[in-house]
Amino acid sequence: MSDVIRPVRRGMRALLGDELWQFLVHAGTRCHFRPREPLLRQGDPGDFLLLLARGRVRVVRSDAEGAELLLALRAPGDVIGEMARIGGGRTATVQAIDRCMAYRVTAASFDALLDRHGARGALADYLVGKLSETVPYQHRLVHLPTRQKITRLMLDVVAHAGPELADPMRVPFSLEMVAGSLGLGRSTVAAHVAALRAAGVLRPGPRLAVADLRLLRLEAGLLAS
Repeated sequence: MSDVIRPVRRGMRALLGDELWQFLVHAGTRCHFRPREPLLRQGDPGDFLLLLARGRVRVVRSDAEGAELLLALRAPGDVIGEMARIGGGRTATVQAIDRCMAYRVTAASFDALLDRHGARGALADYLVGKLSETVPYQHRLVHLPTRQKITRLMLDVVAHAGPELADPMRVPFSLEMVAGSLGLGRSTVAAHVAALRAAGVLRPGPRLAVADLRLLRLEAGLLAS
């Protein structure tokens, strides 16, 4: 492999610092989730939030026709479900990509701890960063060629991989999940995946996994050829 992604502290944890993040974690109850298990469901009440400590999740919203629209990916250090404190209900479903661990904290405890430690500004900065992700993922990439849409999604998935993962270059999405996330047909995704494998960008075999990160960035239009 020609390159690697180094895991870094990110999300709310990076803004708060490790000490305050641990205060929040200790106020919660540890929960575990299997791959594809929902952590939160669209439409449910929002009296608690989750501090993601391990694993990646995808945030999806169901539209009026029942189709799932990918909004964002989240990783360790992110807070999940905090917006429902304001609106009252979940606006999206959060589903585990990997085996995940999170800490469930009541909205009241979360707000009280932020007030006690003067961390409201960090939360405001965090929410501003999330506002750019209120548009479905596929719409954010609408002007890109199909190959770049697919490769940028794959880059995003591996960029969110934590150090606990045995194979951070694996993209644990089915072809159907990739297609649905980007508003593409499965056959279209399959054809591009086959071409990426033939070019040495992806590993051979039934699972999606990156063979060469530099080539993937090149295909995504993020490096000059």
